[in-house]
Amino acid sequence: MTAHAPPIALDFEEGIDRKTLRRLRDRFLMVNHQRWERAHSSLTYRQQAVLDVLPLVFHTNHPALAGYLDTDCPYGLRHYQPGSATISAARRLARTFSMRDEGKRRADLEALFLMGSPGTLGDSVASDLDVWLCHRDDLQEPGILRLERKAEKLTEWASSFGIELHVFVFAAADWRNGRPRAEVSGENCGSAQHYLLLDEFYRTGIHLGGCYPIWWLIPSEQEDRYQECVNRLADYRFIRGDEYIDFGAVPAIPASEFLGAGVWQLYKGIDAPWKSILKLLLIECYAQTPEQPVLSRVFKRAVFSGIIDVDVLDPYVMLYQRLEQWLTEAGAEGRLDLVRRSLYIKTGLPLTRTGASGEHSAEPWRAKLLRSLVAGWGWQHKHIEALDNRQRWRAEEVSSLRRVVVSELTHSYRLLSKMARDHGEQSAINANDINLLGRKLYAAFQRKAGKIEQINPGLVPSLAEENLAFHHQSEQGGAGTSWLLYRDLEGPSDAAWQPVIRRSGNLAELVVWCYCNGLLTRSTRLNVRSGQGIASISELREMLDALAGFVRFPVAPAEREALARAVRPLRNLILINVGVDPQSHLTERGLHKLSARHDSLGFSGGRENLVVTIDQITLNSWHEVSLQHYASGDTLIQCLKNVLASVALDPRVIPDIEVHSHNRGHGGAIARRVRELFADVLRQFFAGGAGPHSLRYVIEMDRRYFLLEFSGTKPGFIALESRAALMECLAQPRDAYLPIVFDRYALLDDRAVRAACQASEPNSVQVFYRVRGERAQIWVIDERGSLLEWSQPVTSRRYLLTPLRRFLENLVERRTLRYSEVPVALAGVRCYEMVASNGLWRPEYRPQTDTGATLPGLEVQAVGIQEGDSRVRFDLYCGEREFTVLQYGDQLISAVAHYIHSLRQSGDRYPVYLTDVHLPHDLDPRVYQQDIQTSQYLYYRAFLEDALNRELEAFR
Repeated sequence: MTAHAPPIALDFEEGIDRKTLRRLRDRFLMVNHQRWERAHSSLTYRQQAVLDVLPLVFHTNHPALAGYLDTDCPYGLRHYQPGSATISAARRLARTFSMRDEGKRRADLEALFLMGSPGTLGDSVASDLDVWLCHRDDLQEPGILRLERKAEKLTEWASSFGIELHVFVFAAADWRNGRPRAEVSGENCGSAQHYLLLDEFYRTGIHLGGCYPIWWLIPSEQEDRYQECVNRLADYRFIRGDEYIDFGAVPAIPASEFLGAGVWQLYKGIDAPWKSILKLLLIECYAQTPEQPVLSRVFKRAVFSGIIDVDVLDPYVMLYQRLEQWLTEAGAEGRLDLVRRSLYIKTGLPLTRTGASGEHSAEPWRAKLLRSLVAGWGWQHKHIEALDNRQRWRAEEVSSLRRVVVSELTHSYRLLSKMARDHGEQSAINANDINLLGRKLYAAFQRKAGKIEQINPGLVPSLAEENLAFHHQSEQGGAGTSWLLYRDLEGPSDAAWQPVIRRSGNLAELVVWCYCNGLLTRSTRLNVRSGQGIASISELREMLDALAGFVRFPVAPAEREALARAVRPLRNLILINVGVDPQSHLTERGLHKLSARHDSLGFSGGRENLVVTIDQITLNSWHEVSLQHYASGDTLIQCLKNVLASVALDPRVIPDIEVHSHNRGHGGAIARRVRELFADVLRQFFAGGAGPHSLRYVIEMDRRYFLLEFSGTKPGFIALESRAALMECLAQPRDAYLPIVFDRYALLDDRAVRAACQASEPNSVQVFYRVRGERAQIWVIDERGSLLEWSQPVTSRRYLLTPLRRFLENLVERRTLRYSEVPVALAGVRCYEMVASNGLWRPEYRPQTDTGATLPGLEVQAVGIQEGDSRVRFDLYCGEREFTVLQYGDQLISAVAHYIHSLRQSGDRYPVYLTDVHLPHDLDPRVYQQDIQTSQYLYYRAFLEDALNRELEAFR
């Protein structure tokens, strides 16, 4: 039955008396004492000592007591007299302790309170102790700092008893003026929530010692005249001013506070939802029903009216009743059901295991109180039993509850976002806090392609399964390619009787999902049925080990500092050929042993690529885990491109790349090769924590070539089907110098060109050559890194490079005359001969001297003419003879060839050299080229020489 006392009415207009005020104070102290006893009883015997001596360790500065700092630390709790039980508890902890007579020393501390869940229905073994320690207003900074250090030592001491203690040190005057020294909410909330926190303090606070809250003595209906009433009590000496402490009134909560408090509760609720859901809904209720008094005023009004039953006054009961009334009136039955489940789970009390219904008298008070609430909810026994057995919930039940929780948290975020738009300028919270919350919500709950969904955000203790079966759909007689996850399934025939936990298009995604949600552990027994595939239990075990080394379970939420920055990848795990034999087609053809080539990207005589499928698992800085599956096309190139694109956004820290491949089919060698490739490419493009650097990277794979380069921060690949196509691509003109870098296994059959590219330098024209018998291989790398290659007969080693050097020197001379600012490096052309030593090729500088002597053969000059959108055409000059497009049109080359043939005696055959080519600056009609690149001149030189020599061959 509800306990009652006679109502107390204080009429500040008609008059008040000291006796009535003392009776009112004692009534609050009676409720306070019952709550203290409940908080005390919820602790273990050893832990109770912490609560027993807490006021004493601040009242006396005794070196034998916990938290002692030094002789200068402030102490003394005003009007506090420790009882015999407290003295006994202190002597159990410190046998040498004895109380000292401090005389009439002025106390440094005004009051000590415990607030929050202790002593309430919401108290549990996980609850911490939040303590408010209030010092006198004029305490100096050194003393405050000593008190804060003492509080830290007490926190460490309490943790040895298994108690999480937080002591917040501040002055009441600072609190009233809105400038508390410390965040007194238990943790840093990131935004001010003055009145909401004071509302919680007044309805949950337990007085441990010192002054009493003067708020107790101000009737709820007089809260709007709070300061006037306080002044009257003090000025007319109805109370002793030094017996009370004033934190201020709790008027209607200003809209500016809802946003800050809501953001903080939602931020915490993402990882631990039950308590936060209750507080979020209370904030929303306060915001939408401003005409209703806050709960602290309802609590005070009840005490004034004579209700002293602590069950009725329990803060969680009062909170639930307010939410029930509000949600019922709104017709929100679904949200009310979530409130009930949240309150039930928050208490941590399994009613089905705390005694039968006929044994209520033996039940703890919290169980009795909860049972009385649940009785009015109409819950069936099986519903309560399901909540009590949450530790046995499976993934399906958790996923269903998660959807409800996520829906509520998302609703709260949208409400807060609207409040930010409507009242942002009035709020103490800033845009960064809202943005931070949005990112945390996004990381925890947002669905996106490839993201591994976390289905258990603090809902149940564990989802670990004893048995898991991974079955390919073909095992069920279907034609699909997906994988099915079961529990306790021994054979395909049992599948019809067992529910599917999850379906996935590929095996790796299913394994990663199981691991990240805690279903799959090292103790889980596995069953694998792969249909026509070759996946095995051993492969899954290897994957599990790789995942355990990649990211620890459970995946911890990201820190605030990480969420404050843009998301970036932290680590990548590359799984190669999951459930695939990369050599199956080679084995069938008997090709797997026909070559000494061991490059996994160009294996055997057929140079086969052994990387068939890739599963890229990424952990980013917001602690999201995602998986991308590559199963068709150039899988390795696609994966590499995506990794490079993510790194280019923030190259200061290169993410780790881990690679794993099952030991079948050269798995170890494949993993090493892919690991090397990623490391080499990342090092080239992002050396020094910057980039992407300007270069072209050549990869040879599967009898093809891939040319990688960046356009800004976007990587791009060009696939080239042959070596000739590669060389044609490398010869293309560039806007700026772009060196060519070959992968360690690319063009191993032509190491000379690799060595030449490695020796290239910007703003220079370099000629490399190699003579083999009667032919020479020539490479020119121009000032922007374009590479041209050709071979020509060696008629005279003395004159091998003279025509080419004269051509290039003419270009350099023309540029030097036209542009005085041309770098000195272009003043000459450097020639190198490629020589091999011990299998290694290197360029050796060969200085060339041109005596100016006439070359054997005929020197030809060409002047380009651009007409409209047509291809550029040329006027040719053979000695003194001029051949123009205007005169000969399309027959120009034939006319020149006929003239050259007429000069030859007795059918002599000698080469034709183009020693100079002039190109128009509108070579491309769409662009005006101020400075035409050397490679473009060489291209047209080769084009004209080939055309003339083909025509001359026709005269043979």
